[in-house]
Amino acid sequence: MKEDIKLPVVLFNGTVATTNGIYSIKDIDVTSARNYIDQLGFISAIGHEATAEIMSELIGQEVPMNRIQFYQQVGQLAIVFKLKERPPEGVVLEKEEIKHIGYCLKVMERLQ
Repeated sequence: MKEDIKLPVVLFNGTVATTNGIYSIKDIDVTSARNYIDQLGFISAIGHEATAEIMSELIGQEVPMNRIQFYQQVGQLAIVFKLKERPPEGVVLEKEEIKHIGYCLKVMERLQ
């Protein structure tokens, strides 16, 4: 991440390229994710209530469900909530179902 750019971290509930570009995606732990959010603030683009609730627990701040169209800017970081398995088509998972499936966090930066 470029040090002179202070864009807020965007929170996603999936690894998605929101526009053309080159992206870097890596695993991230909760502590590192919290540090980025504490330094830069965040915008929620989490489109599912159960995921927003779990992200709130993980980062220690209220994460609203926010089904917005978001375009990640060059140099902007995203923290991605990634399920370990893809749910069946049309299924909306509850919080406990998500925890049962398992998840991880990724940091995704748009490089170009």
